[in-house]
Amino acid sequence: MNYIPVNEPLLNGNEKEYLCECIDKGWISSEGPFVKEFEQKMSVVVNRGYGIAVSSGTAALEIAVQALGIGKGDEVIMPTFTIISCAMAVMKVGAVPVLVDSDLYTWNMNVDEIEAKITPRTKAIMIVHLYGLPVKVDRVMALAKKFNLKIIEDAAEMHGQTYNKKPCGSFGDISIFSFYPNKHITTGEGGMVLTDDKEIAERCRMLRNLCFRKDVRYVHDEISGNYRFTNLQAAVGLAQLERLHEFIEKKRWMGRYYTERLQDVEGLILPIEKTEYAENIYWVYGIVLDKNIQADNRTVQRLLEEEGIGSRAFFWCMHQQPVYQQQGMFVNEMYLNAEYLARKGFYIPSGLALTKEQMNIVAEKVLKVVNNIKKGTE
Repeated sequence: MNYIPVNEPLLNGNEKEYLCECIDKGWISSEGPFVKEFEQKMSVVVNRGYGIAVSSGTAALEIAVQALGIGKGDEVIMPTFTIISCAMAVMKVGAVPVLVDSDLYTWNMNVDEIEAKITPRTKAIMIVHLYGLPVKVDRVMALAKKFNLKIIEDAAEMHGQTYNKKPCGSFGDISIFSFYPNKHITTGEGGMVLTDDKEIAERCRMLRNLCFRKDVRYVHDEISGNYRFTNLQAAVGLAQLERLHEFIEKKRWMGRYYTERLQDVEGLILPIEKTEYAENIYWVYGIVLDKNIQADNRTVQRLLEEEGIGSRAFFWCMHQQPVYQQQGMFVNEMYLNAEYLARKGFYIPSGLALTKEQMNIVAEKVLKVVNNIKKGTE
């Protein structure tokens, strides 16, 4: 049985040529010229003034929070349904994540809940775009203006996506991307912080590099970490960025094709193709089991694995993370939509290297597994 993984990146452009150039010229560290070129070109793509490449999307979030001066006792409003990196970045500086529920239609944060969570301690709102569609950015920006709040835009999954024709990654005070292998642009590991503010950009560069003082090296007034990005990673990123438009078109085709194959399967809630402000870029092809399916995502994943199909569960809610419950956080907090998505949502193979033949096999196996569950044979 040929196993179909949940993701396989596409690396058949100029990646090898650029990597060989790094090796031939000896530029393999963070000092190499590809790093600045990648930062500049990524900034142009998302219409930002400055880009700061870092070692991961998590590092980008941590640097973004620190660069905005968020600190002990400050509150940052964010979705409960997201990757733990978002909450980690807030808590690392002693700030407090304040959670909101999800919108079942787009799977993003429910912006209608944000204003009620704003207090005198609120310092920022963290927008996190999920799975292919953006958050209703205008609503959040209006609240930020009304209450004088900072905006951190987590666009980790949104390479090439737009909101009302404006690039995701261009909103708010600071934004971030991830270049993990399942992203539209990958560098293996890596991330980027972007901003239009020169002073914030300079602070991000300092935070990326151990907070060396400008006037004398190896002397530090602050503590940070080594979040540097290598010339090798930038070489891969540049080759990937050259094909972003092609990748987006393929992802949208893949999303439409999966929907065509699965739309008549009762019991599955499929991703919506578009909203009034954006067309889905299908970072991954997510599926949510409806309430009539007497199984959770883990059961379906196990059965798909037995059929040779990789899959991955949706994010787990922050308020139900054991590590935070052990610390006495989010006591008695409930976010029913987010909890439903976390227990019933998963995504199927969606990598750019996936073939139509493989997609047909995946769709057939999903149909088989779901039908068996409905018949009670599992």
